Amino acid sequence: MNGTFTYSNPTRLHFGPDSLNALAAELQNYGPSVLLTYGKQSIKASGLYDKIIAILQAAGKTVTEDPGVMPNPTVEKLAEGAARARACRADLILAVGGGSVCDYAKGVSVAAYCEEDAWEKYYVRMEPVSNPVIPVGCVLTMAGTGSEMNGGSVITNHSTKRKIGRVFGDNVYPRFSILNPELTLTLPRYQMVAGCFDIMSHILEQYLSGTDDNTSDYIAEGLMRSLIVASRAAAVDPQNYEARSNIMWTATWALNTLISKGKTTDWMVHMMGQSVGAYTDATHGMTLAAVTLPYFRHILPYGLSKFKRYAINVWGVASEGKTDEQIALDGLDAMKAWMQEIGLVMSLRELGTTEDMLDGIAEGTFLLRGGYKPDLTTDEVRQILAESM
Repeated sequence: MNGTFTYSNPTRLHFGPDSLNALAAELQNYGPSVLLTYGKQSIKASGLYDKIIAILQAAGKTVTEDPGVMPNPTVEKLAEGAARARACRADLILAVGGGSVCDYAKGVSVAAYCEEDAWEKYYVRMEPVSNPVIPVGCVLTMAGTGSEMNGGSVITNHSTKRKIGRVFGDNVYPRFSILNPELTLTLPRYQMVAGCFDIMSHILEQYLSGTDDNTSDYIAEGLMRSLIVASRAAAVDPQNYEARSNIMWTATWALNTLISKGKTTDWMVHMMGQSVGAYTDATHGMTLAAVTLPYFRHILPYGLSKFKRYAINVWGVASEGKTDEQIALDGLDAMKAWMQEIGLVMSLRELGTTEDMLDGIAEGTFLLRGGYKPDLTTDEVRQILAESM
């Protein structure tokens, strides 16, 4: 295992059907003012809102609500939330929802006391956080992003057609997260399978880098195999608690930075998917699904040995009598069959992408250098996007 690194993750997790019981004790660690942020009406329809309000009231908290967080949180919503957090002098931001709500809460936590334009300072210029940060806690209702145990925050600016993910440091990680798989059972099937692919993409973009014998890769392979089994079971029976709990736990470990250690990582699928999302507002996991296979076929010759290993160790591809390239391609074919089996979008056109958007999406795609083709160009991205149509 090459490289030198430090691993730290300050988030405390409470997992299982009774995990919401831990919220009362967690609240005792913070002052009286809580900014409660959530999406639209789903947490009210499910009864979760009433349960959380009762716990907050019993703990003597003053609650300011910040509803209406959209699936791709915008700069305008970020500014609104930051203003509310300042106005109520929030001691804690409690995010109730999926990854977008958790991402948004972390964005608000750093934006509230930023004396400049937080979008420009923290998302465009990627500067270190230099102002006080409001603590965040999460009650998760969707599995996929891993936002419950990392410093990631993705914000969309529709006016500039940019969707940017910023990874903040330990001080912005959620202080605690509550993960009850039962809360994910009411999620629409489309969102569930999109979350499954977001998880797979997180793992692959860390796995598909480096050439050394790396413990992180063995962990990643196990996580992917678990996800494949659980996603298939959940696609057949979305109420399968065991499958949904395994998906939720895998999602957390896919992106809490553990398996990135010792890796250069390749996040180009996310860079393309986020740029697509800035133009279409499409579901994040589906944008990733649409571009993944064309991108993988493009870089496969440069990382052939790892793609071969992926085919054998994750998909069980037989290697006898085949070239390394054929083994690797058979692995991608097996992946494609799984994607179709669980019901993923397979082309950008299905997400509302049109030919006239492709140049802008390519220009808006950040080029990262940690993968097997570090000299990837914007022209190549444009080609991959065209093949994703």
